[in-house]
Amino acid sequence: MGSFDYYKNPYPLLVLVFLSLLHITYGARTLFSLYQPPPMSLTYHNGELLESEIKISILWYGKFSPAQKSIIVDFLQSLNSPSKIWSRNTPTVTKWWQTIQTYLTKAGKKETRLVLSNQFTDENCSIGKTLKKSQISELAHSKKGELILVLTAQDVAVEGFCMGNCGYHGSGQGKRSVFIWVGNSAIQCPGQCAWPFHQPIYGPQAKPLGAPNGDVGADGMVVNIASLLAGVVTNPYGNGYYQGPAEAPLEAASACAGLYGKKAYPGYAGELLVDSITGASYNAHGTNGRKYLLPGPFDPNKSACSTMV
Repeated sequence: MGSFDYYKNPYPLLVLVFLSLLHITYGARTLFSLYQPPPMSLTYHNGELLESEIKISILWYGKFSPAQKSIIVDFLQSLNSPSKIWSRNTPTVTKWWQTIQTYLTKAGKKETRLVLSNQFTDENCSIGKTLKKSQISELAHSKKGELILVLTAQDVAVEGFCMGNCGYHGSGQGKRSVFIWVGNSAIQCPGQCAWPFHQPIYGPQAKPLGAPNGDVGADGMVVNIASLLAGVVTNPYGNGYYQGPAEAPLEAASACAGLYGKKAYPGYAGELLVDSITGASYNAHGTNGRKYLLPGPFDPNKSACSTMV
């Protein structure tokens, strides 16, 4: 399995499995899922997990501004930021990542340390701006890296994007390689893949939250990337941690989709921290003064969804 991070704002979780001749897509963060507490713990199916140091490479497909790249790169670098620079009670990206590490330690594995290795740019969209899922796999496997993060710009259309999911992770069949794809939904479907920074296309029309870094598209991508990272590390090949049927699994973050703060309910992300200057909402501090909104993961120690605020 992989990260079935299907994320639909106010509606039930819909999990799709995408198959191609070149790869198996194990997880996807869907459009609008809402927080639904799972009835049991995620089960470990004794498969491989992504442990120890994992080199991650980014493929920027299409045009991203330097500011957008910085938002996402800073998030990745925040996963392993020294905790000593924060007070004990400060919610941080690192502390969020430590909850995901609990899955590794419970399975007797070494904790995962993601290290940003390479960045590749394909600003001119070498294979076009309308991509099939198989082409995402081809793009991923054309680059070197243990984990490839394929990010498509706001004017790039990907098969299933906005209609079925906001991103997914998968693996190659012939080799042990994994990848994540996430698209920028700013102009295609912000009400589906950038909630709660944009009003949803259906359901309660509450005022959207302020994006913590001032970019609805990039901040929405961080939410999806975080959810899929949790899934790909704990369930990279379909036999790691998940709940439910193998063909439609719930994973470390997708099991709690729509939960960001305490007292969350359909259409409401929960009680969050608010920046006193910008009015933006967030639940985690990152490196370089960044603030982020991250999905609440399923905590295996508590057998329940958890939040940092």
